[in-house]
Amino acid sequence: MSDVEEIAGHGIRARVEGRVVCVGNTKMMDAVGAKWHDCPHCHDEHRVGTVIHVAIDGEYAGHIVINDQVKSDSAEAIAQLQSLGVSKTVMLTGDRREVAEQVAKQLNLSEYHAELLPADKVKMIEQISLHTPHSTRHDTIAFVGDGINDAPVLARADVGIAMGGLGSDAAIEAADVVLMDDKPSKIALAIRIARRTLAIARQNVWFAIGVKVAVLILATFGLATMWMAVFADVGVTVLAVLNAMRALRVS
Repeated sequence: MSDVEEIAGHGIRARVEGRVVCVGNTKMMDAVGAKWHDCPHCHDEHRVGTVIHVAIDGEYAGHIVINDQVKSDSAEAIAQLQSLGVSKTVMLTGDRREVAEQVAKQLNLSEYHAELLPADKVKMIEQISLHTPHSTRHDTIAFVGDGINDAPVLARADVGIAMGGLGSDAAIEAADVVLMDDKPSKIALAIRIARRTLAIARQNVWFAIGVKVAVLILATFGLATMWMAVFADVGVTVLAVLNAMRALRVS
């Protein structure tokens, strides 16, 4: 095998034992002049998948149907995210529309966009960001991906989440968060931990400031005692540390 060339959005072309072999989508077949035909069985709901066409020296040789398996905890992950208040779950994929539609229904997604190139995914993220009302723009846009094509979107999103087990090096490097066990359900767990940690931090801040301000006001009127000052310093610190230890409990 020699002269291997990857054509973005089309497929792969290579020279195998002196013959030019092209493997890709219908765009590549049209480009090489191969008279391809659709898969008669691929419209069956049990055989929905990505059709990969093959041409040898410009002659159509056949096609292969690949059907990705949805991760076992993907539906659970989407349900948990929705229960946590995630307003919209969107799937961006380069697969055929039929495949995307089936997965979107299976996972109960808000919407889906299929047959996208890497640049198209970035544009979709930007559109989602622009269409978010200014009054709620503090909402965070997170993107989960594992392939090389997902790297630009992972870098563009507010929070990029990559799969550490099967994910590509480019995706892992571009991501902010890496799931080492490739379980999407861990995203909801991470959100719960983050919210719990921030809530405890806010409690400590308001408690510490509140006690110190109260003691300062009492001191202004000559009502504060030495023990009050000690409690406002050492006591508040001890209670804040004890409260912060609650963050060690993961639920």
